Amino acid sequence: QVQLVESGGGLVPAGGSLRLSCKASLPTFSAYTVGWFRQAPGSEREFVAAMKRYNSNPYYANAVKGRFTMSRDNAKATAYLQMNSLSADDTAVYFCAADQQLITSSLGVPSQYDYWGQGTQVTVSS
Repeated sequence: QVQLVESGGGLVPAGGSLRLSCKASLPTFSAYTVGWFRQAPGSEREFVAAMKRYNSNPYYANAVKGRFTMSRDNAKATAYLQMNSLSADDTAVYFCAADQQLITSSLGVPSQYDYWGQGTQVTVSS
């Protein structure tokens, strides 16, 4: 059974940083595309960043480009999201997701991912 477990969320002041982790129980982690999404109260789940399988180039939403950095360590079956210059607009529950077969145009579509973590809360105080 595939499991994704996020960690690293918390309360941080505006301008601060957090690093989220997503640990996957996937024997061939490198064969999975991994995405980060977030969902604020009353809002739809939105794309944050993704890295395709076998590819080290991250894709970012415009809202986080230049502030967030996604990386992955396939040997540890873990993906990371380094978040800098946080603002109140970044407050949300952050989820990681994984799927084996995604084309680039589908990276930002939540319904295209088969596996999801339970989410970790990020709260930025202004």
